[in-house]
Amino acid sequence: MNKNITRIAISGATGRMGQTLIKAIKKNKNTSLIAALVEKNHPSINQDIGEIIGIGKINTLTSDTLDIKKNDFDVLIDFTHPSGTLEYLKYCKKFKKNIIIGTTGFSKEEIKNIKLYSNDIALVMSSNFSIGINLLYELVHQTTKVLGKNSDIDIIEFHHRNKIDIPSGTALTIGEKISETMQWNLEEHSLYYKKGIKKTRETKKIGFSSIRSGEIIGKHSTIFSNSFEEIKITHTAFNREAFAQGAIEAAIWVNARKKGLFNMQDVLKKN
Repeated sequence: MNKNITRIAISGATGRMGQTLIKAIKKNKNTSLIAALVEKNHPSINQDIGEIIGIGKINTLTSDTLDIKKNDFDVLIDFTHPSGTLEYLKYCKKFKKNIIIGTTGFSKEEIKNIKLYSNDIALVMSSNFSIGINLLYELVHQTTKVLGKNSDIDIIEFHHRNKIDIPSGTALTIGEKISETMQWNLEEHSLYYKKGIKKTRETKKIGFSSIRSGEIIGKHSTIFSNSFEEIKITHTAFNREAFAQGAIEAAIWVNARKKGLFNMQDVLKKN
């Protein structure tokens, strides 16, 4: 196989994000799908993933295990759940394979554990792989520098009804960007709206609101409001391909790295 081709394994292959990733990989001239992973005892094991997701036979069979001898890959892209990601990390470390982590909802202890793996392999970890969202992070940073001291700041995020973590990982990342700029501790300066609050809006707080409804892919708005004006910075993902394209770019980029912990903004710096 061409050495310029990045060989990719996908976990959660039959899930919504997994299917989107596989379709995008097949369209990209610089990538090749090597393995399509599903959960243990999944009914689709040993079936052609292309036929399962409706793009026709592609000669890649689903499997519930990573087998380096059978399917040698360069990078694993993982958008599953924390427990699954941590298991895949063990495998990647053992066989010196790099990994893209789009999973969210990790505990602080799990994040510390993930960081340790970067001593042995290269990881790109991001709460959101959309190129647009990563541009939004920079816009939020610049706006916070100018208006942060004199504004109420709110983050409102919208996602589909099946998303588990609240607030979203992306909303928390936006909050972290604001906190870093303001030299705040995010936990101490966060405000979560709920029934029963009976006092006026606190200053020096980032308000978080979450909506879980229908099939909303993802929408994040950051609002800066003061007595004179309001600025709203919004990103809307129309489909999951926005995340898939970013993840694939990250996989190609990280394939050339030996070890280290990176994020999507590191990937975008190449341009």
